[in-house]
Amino acid sequence: MHRHGHGHFRGRRGFGFGHRRFPSREEWLSKLEEYQRDLEQEIADVADVIKHLQGDQPTQTATV
Repeated sequence: MHRHGHGHFRGRRGFGFGHRRFPSREEWLSKLEEYQRDLEQEIADVADVIKHLQGDQPTQTATV
């Protein structure tokens, strides 16, 4: 099954340019900046989940 997304990297045609001409430098820059923002948001979401899960765990002390 093939899944489509907006602004996510999907190989050579993954930046939403479709079957048009090769994108200009400005188009590449815009798409890459959008992709970077998406990744940064995803990283923040993952960090929040990690913090939440760490807060649910009781503190364990290491024994040797």
